[in-house]
Amino acid sequence: MHKNQTTSSSDKPSSDLQVLRNRTFNELAVGDSASVERTLTVEDIQFFALQAGDFNLQHIDAEFAASTHVQGVIAQGMWGGGLISGVLGTRLPGPGSVYLSQNLRFLKPVSLGDTLRISVTVSALDPDRKRVSLDCQCVNQAGDIVIEGEAEVIAPIESIVLDRATLPEIRLKTGSGGGIERLMAHVRSFSPIRVAVVHPCDVLSLSAALDARSAGLIEPVLVAPQARLQALAAEAGLDLTGIVIEDVPHSHAAAERAAAMAGKGEVEAMMKGSLHTDEFMGAIVASAAGLRTKRRFSHCYLMQTPAYPRPFIITDAAINIAPGLEEKADIIRNAIDLAHIIGVEQPRVAILAAVETVTPTMPATLDAAALCKMADRGQITGGLLDGPLAFDNAVSPAAARIKGIQSAVAGQADVLVAPDLESGNMLAKQLEYMGHASSAGIVLGAKVPIVLTSRADSRETRIASCAIAVLIAHSYRNSPP
Repeated sequence: MHKNQTTSSSDKPSSDLQVLRNRTFNELAVGDSASVERTLTVEDIQFFALQAGDFNLQHIDAEFAASTHVQGVIAQGMWGGGLISGVLGTRLPGPGSVYLSQNLRFLKPVSLGDTLRISVTVSALDPDRKRVSLDCQCVNQAGDIVIEGEAEVIAPIESIVLDRATLPEIRLKTGSGGGIERLMAHVRSFSPIRVAVVHPCDVLSLSAALDARSAGLIEPVLVAPQARLQALAAEAGLDLTGIVIEDVPHSHAAAERAAAMAGKGEVEAMMKGSLHTDEFMGAIVASAAGLRTKRRFSHCYLMQTPAYPRPFIITDAAINIAPGLEEKADIIRNAIDLAHIIGVEQPRVAILAAVETVTPTMPATLDAAALCKMADRGQITGGLLDGPLAFDNAVSPAAARIKGIQSAVAGQADVLVAPDLESGNMLAKQLEYMGHASSAGIVLGAKVPIVLTSRADSRETRIASCAIAVLIAHSYRNSPP
């Protein structure tokens, strides 16, 4: 939400949030002024880019912007000009004004998180033509003038009082160039992998396996009671022709059989169906399956949300309930490996806590500090680590700057490491259901990738998770875990 405030020299309460009132020409005097405050957000820049077609990387690509002399994303210059127009049209003179001309001088960049006070002040009046000249300024939170200029308008001659209109809600959607879409396009160049789909005995999980097959991602082996599968397929109108079925009596046997197949190299990945996660994972971690490696198992969500400029990983949100220091080290190593596989050469890893300072009474902050020191000593490699970081300064350059955090990770994290399963799971689900994030889920640390989806996950999430498994499986062919 934008922080907006209004001041005016008018006797009428222009701060009234319910109505708009103008100032007629006869009510104006030299020196009258009005102003609003506005804080620059990522959404402001994105919406302006869509409207103006201004896709300069300085405004929309955090990595490119970080390499410039400004060292960060900045607003388009005319974003500030638009705010001046808003003050003229709604505050002073207000509704009924006709905008004639504007000149602007851009003195300093406006960075994410900057709060501008946008002010207009009457400097001259032309009674014959009802024209008003106004000095315009945009001043940031440090008191620096970032934009200045002069405007000329025709002021209204009649009073206007209007109820404020409610604008429609607008949400940015990731287009065809989004991270999940790019992932699917990239994976199509890989050959399908053989996947044991464990107990897909509901329409959603069975359909997802067949859809992933149709997309050229997997060759499914359905490990489940055959009669139950055939009845389900007939009822749902699904075609099982040509699909291999491993007939087992129940879900527990399905998990054991699939794990044994993966341990023997008969399949390159496993995918959870309609059975419970504990039952599924219990068979995989059993020593008899032969799927363990030197790493602890951990889960990664690969997510893409319209509010963030790149895909990112959240871990661990499904396997390790209350991981200690050694467990967190493996969680980070697994996430770094996944980041490398999807093409991030040096992922920025933010170790999350409630605060960004090391606090003895908050164990998550102590673990974060220790993990960073482990990275300094070469015990965790392949990525840049920083922590503790609160969520806001892990993903927001503005929040990091406001709090004075100097870091190569803060504000642009590729990996978010949650303190525990509960916080990680809530974060991922909130982003998915309220932040409109696309997601894919995978378990690493085993000899094969494990597609671990929730029974509530969509078919799209299941298919995207299969795409991740394809990338990992092909990587494991060259570098087994």
